[in-house]
Amino acid sequence: MKRIILISGLIFAICLSSYGRKFVAAGNTNSPLGKYKIEVDDKYMMVNGLEHRPYVISFENTDMEVKVAVTMERGCRKYYVLSDNLSIQYVSNRHYFGVEMLDRELEKDGFRTSAETLNRVEYFHQKAITGGERWKRDKTSLIAVFYSQLINNTEDILASK
Repeated sequence: MKRIILISGLIFAICLSSYGRKFVAAGNTNSPLGKYKIEVDDKYMMVNGLEHRPYVISFENTDMEVKVAVTMERGCRKYYVLSDNLSIQYVSNRHYFGVEMLDRELEKDGFRTSAETLNRVEYFHQKAITGGERWKRDKTSLIAVFYSQLINNTEDILASK
């Protein structure tokens, strides 16, 4: 009887751990938001009419979570970076990896880039972050570092924690 209880407890613990987020990467943002952690979410979300299993970026000094949905289009990979504070997209193709305003198609889903929360100077600095070499590689770590610099007023975000 003890073995049955022990085995069922182990199976239950393994099942619970499988529902958590899967760790992908961690690092430092060199911004007031502190260190970041990237995980793959276990819940799917709809973006632009397609179902995505998003990456979730969380920061050390705030409760803000950023979801990143990745789509592969003809000749480029788009990273839709969505949060309550600022939604933006990054594009990776053969020529460059850089930031852009969200596509108009996403407005029907309720996502748009807010001009009030966007740091315009940093936005134009990030139009071309890297060259296009190895453009199919995952860029979520770069997004976690550079996204934190796009937020115009980080004091409001830091005060929420």
